[in-house]
Amino acid sequence: MKRILALFFLLCALPASAAVKVLATVPEWGALAREIGGERVDVTVATTAMQDPHRIEARPSLIARARTAELIVATGADLEVGWLPLLLRESGNRRVQPGQPGYLEAASVVQLRDVPQSVDRSMGHVHAAGDPHFHLDPRNILPVATVLSERLTQIDPAGASAYRDNLARFTERWRAALTRWEEEGVDLKGVAFLQAHRSFGYLAYWLGLENRGELEPKPGIEPGSAHLSRIVATQKSVPAAVILRAAYQSETAGRWVSERTDIPFVTLPYTVGGTPQATDLFGLFDDTLARLKNAVQRP
Repeated sequence: MKRILALFFLLCALPASAAVKVLATVPEWGALAREIGGERVDVTVATTAMQDPHRIEARPSLIARARTAELIVATGADLEVGWLPLLLRESGNRRVQPGQPGYLEAASVVQLRDVPQSVDRSMGHVHAAGDPHFHLDPRNILPVATVLSERLTQIDPAGASAYRDNLARFTERWRAALTRWEEEGVDLKGVAFLQAHRSFGYLAYWLGLENRGELEPKPGIEPGSAHLSRIVATQKSVPAAVILRAAYQSETAGRWVSERTDIPFVTLPYTVGGTPQATDLFGLFDDTLARLKNAVQRP
């Protein structure tokens, strides 16, 4: 009995294998890290769906998280350029600096759209590398998932089989969901929309929506009443079917135009957590399609 107790206490004293500490810059990559990492990862997300990912403060609590992180998963394409470089520098964590295994930019494994020929400040907040909102084309998720699985394996070789199996299960579920979403989205092809900010280009490309422009006069610049009045005037001849905004964006401009044109104004989750239904990546696209179809079918 004494030997059994001694063995029990010895086992209790041994350190448990710690979960890989992952810091995701935005909710979609945090959700993906949980899908691929499962119980072997401890995921923190730097932002919420109700925050503009362009404009985040590198506060001390985030710096502390970055200091202990083993893997940072970022969008890249300058989405986090206003705060992530400072976060990385202040963390002093060599493992998660660009070029190291502990730093992964999702943009590096997808084909970016809308890459400008040239950029200057007069154009507003334009991303020189291309549109960074590529997660809204669900076909871009699997390439990121594959690289994420490889990177977790590199950091945590003991979990290789777990990451491989999780990726396989996620891939099977995602491909089945993608087929279903594309069938559900057939009726949306050709639907014209206005958007508060240039957020839904990839969603439009995937579903075949027609973008009639943004409510912002320039990216990142709040529209005034004169600019919105001109938009209202253009809708009299060939109106859009819907006005879209991401959950974190202001409702003011969209509602103003909607009230004067009778065009439905719709809030899309944009990312995981943007609506009560968008609890994970699958819910993100389920709810996005449901909200779009409900708005378009509205009398």
